[in-house]
Amino acid sequence: MSEDVVDLIMQDHREVESIFEKLQREPEVRAGLTPVLVTLLAAHSRAEESEVYPAARDEAGEAEDVAHSQEEHLLADRLLAELSECDPFGDDYEKKLKEVVDAVTHHVEEEEKTVLPGMRSGLDDARRAELGQAFLKSRQEHLGDMPQDRTRAEMKQQAANADIPVGDKGKEALRDVLDEHADE
Repeated sequence: MSEDVVDLIMQDHREVESIFEKLQREPEVRAGLTPVLVTLLAAHSRAEESEVYPAARDEAGEAEDVAHSQEEHLLADRLLAELSECDPFGDDYEKKLKEVVDAVTHHVEEEEKTVLPGMRSGLDDARRAELGQAFLKSRQEHLGDMPQDRTRAEMKQQAANADIPVGDKGKEALRDVLDEHADE
């Protein structure tokens, strides 16, 4: 298995796409598989935000693409929280799942065309392997987290990644600012 952070991120992307297909094709698995999707994507996002995006922004020169990707994470967090509240057999689930699939698929396509190639060309193999280890460690620590479980420090990192000035706001004020950007 590759330790390159770019490969690890793309591996997660393929896993999420597989889960999307299963949720769309097999409604009977939704009750058990939806929490897996939600917590996997939350862990993936927190690991990218804390370990990968700062390096992509500061070392690989991907500041604009990182800011855009972070804003897409904010939207995905909101949609995933909403999906996790839906009855997997209810009428709203199908609509919310489509929103999640559309938003995350769009994000994955853009990230794989902008941020990840920039990291591959802007960071050497050793640095990408180092980031890969940090990504895996952070991802493991966040498995089981829900999108709404963000700490104040994690929200401050999200704001920094998206180039959103937040000063020294408290947790609720930070959440409000980030939620506003998720809706843009």
